[in-house]
Amino acid sequence: MITVFGSTGLDQIGTVPRLPGPGETVLGGVFATAPGGKGSNQALAARRAGSQVKHVGAVGDDLFATEATALLRAGGVDLTALKVSPGATAVAMIFVDAHGENCIAVLPGANATITPADADAALASLPKGSIVMLQQEIAQPATERALDIARARGLVSILNTAPYLDTTPDLAPKASILVANETEFELLTGHGIEELDAAMTDWAREHNQTVIVTLGPDGAKAAVDGKLIHVPAMPVKPVDTVGAGDTFCGYLAAGLDAGLDLEAAMTRAAVAASLACLKPGAQPAIPLAAEVDAAMK
Repeated sequence: MITVFGSTGLDQIGTVPRLPGPGETVLGGVFATAPGGKGSNQALAARRAGSQVKHVGAVGDDLFATEATALLRAGGVDLTALKVSPGATAVAMIFVDAHGENCIAVLPGANATITPADADAALASLPKGSIVMLQQEIAQPATERALDIARARGLVSILNTAPYLDTTPDLAPKASILVANETEFELLTGHGIEELDAAMTDWAREHNQTVIVTLGPDGAKAAVDGKLIHVPAMPVKPVDTVGAGDTFCGYLAAGLDAGLDLEAAMTRAAVAASLACLKPGAQPAIPLAAEVDAAMK
């Protein structure tokens, strides 16, 4: 069982010819909605990868809540720990351009109501070795409490450093496994892509962690026990990169939950993330395990 402690929301997606600059209006494109939130995305990815998953989070008492959780319910994710808070469900406002690049603003809504007490309730009884997956779209004190509980109880915590916050450097060392994209890792360490290998190795050694950096079309790298692992992405022409990182995280957790070693889990996760770029939206684009198996062959 994987426990995801994180955000739930509804994505509002505008597909446009190009991303607008500051103060600019771009005309044209289409609009759609889809379930989202980094926590929910990762929970669904882990479930579609084959793991049993419990998602712990919050939605509002509005009409968006039903749509935000529709694919989680249909996919068999355990939502018994999802609370309903007065007010709005979180919304992500997303623009995607003709090349699949995107810009996103997240309005946290009910995600901001998650508390350290919710972390206590969700994690305090988990057995040693259980996997807990976290991001940074809910109230940060709750995420920090969950990381502290995980460390104290011997749980395997996976922290995705998205979205990067001012408090990320304080929380990042608390996780068992740290997952960042190259921009987030540069913000965390001050070292750019040309120094990536050394920076990853140094961080992993200093904090006794496994560090994974996702590199988009270049796959992903990991530093663990003084070694570097590099897995490739599957070459694709992206339609929409929204949710690819969440797909990687969910499939990574599921692979580890199934007993795969780190390299094998990362390889499967990288293929899944590549496939997620072939369809629009976050959750609707997450591939099923059978699709990933076929692509890996």
